[in-house]
Amino acid sequence: MNLSLSSSSQSSIPPVSVSSSSSSSSSPYSSSSSSTTSWLSGIVRGRSDRSASMKMSANTSSGSPVGDSPGPVVKKNHFRGFLFKYGPKPIQVAFKTGDYKQQVIFIGGLTDGFMATEYLEPLAIALDKEKWSLVQILLSSSYSGYGTSSLQQDAKELDQLVSYLINKEDSEGVVLLGHSTGCQDIVHYMRTNAACSRAVRGAILQAPVSDREYRATLPETAAMIDLASTMISEGRGLDLMPREADPSSPITATRYYSLCSYMGDDDMFSSDLSDDQLKLRLGHMANTPCQVIFSMGDEYVPDYVDKKSLVDRLCKAMGGAEKVEIEHGNHSLSNRVNEAVEVIVDFVRREGPKGWDDPWH
Repeated sequence: MNLSLSSSSQSSIPPVSVSSSSSSSSSPYSSSSSSTTSWLSGIVRGRSDRSASMKMSANTSSGSPVGDSPGPVVKKNHFRGFLFKYGPKPIQVAFKTGDYKQQVIFIGGLTDGFMATEYLEPLAIALDKEKWSLVQILLSSSYSGYGTSSLQQDAKELDQLVSYLINKEDSEGVVLLGHSTGCQDIVHYMRTNAACSRAVRGAILQAPVSDREYRATLPETAAMIDLASTMISEGRGLDLMPREADPSSPITATRYYSLCSYMGDDDMFSSDLSDDQLKLRLGHMANTPCQVIFSMGDEYVPDYVDKKSLVDRLCKAMGGAEKVEIEHGNHSLSNRVNEAVEVIVDFVRREGPKGWDDPWH
């Protein structure tokens, strides 16, 4: 779907005209034979020789087609690009700006979905100038779904997206950009060593902070951890916790324990983990070029945490990841947008895939 994505409904949005290519089916998973071969075709299914989604061209106010527009952003909070399904679930939708062979995939944190951070808009513009697409993904855990999902489910769906980009969009490689809990998704995905993870040429962790340490500052957390542990031991791990455990989302005992307990599945960036524990959690990232962007004014990092020491230890545990400290930056870098875009694009330019680069040869 070629359309515009806006954060708010506006009466001034131009009309949308549908122009789909001739086909007997509009299913995003219908396929046909192709004369080209993906560099991942020996591992995943062959791709279609056409776009798997219906093409929708949004006209500008002057009547010109979207393709004639100079870039991926129409105006403030109004993206232009391609909306497509990458998996069988209704939530498995992604939005792509630009139509290039190299993609940066943005993975948001808890409660996030499309347009999760303010730097995404200028980032889309900057990446477009470098001939890169920005892909925003919706997972089963997006918005209020995180409480009934898991890192394992996120990794599976992320792999489906990468597979789609390779087989349907002729991708030549991707860079993963995680924000907040999206950083945990990246770390877990790269640990799975899934077939398509070999297409990941770089990883950027923006605001890799400890959900456990932040939630430990909340008065109800200790009692809720005990309750979650009891429910899991009784075989009720998939049952929902009381509402006070997480007012933002229904959450299972298993997911709550993962986020809030010491050495839970989500506990990857805590300052009280030893160097050996951090290496156990993060050491496999040494096989992938990585950048860690740490906000020195992150409101979700408790005051007692030595941020400089923590980011040094995280980068060391990852085998010497590139460190970027953004002074006074908040969690989402909404107050340091330009700096965020600059360091992300610089890393992508240096470490991203450069043209045809088959990782299997």
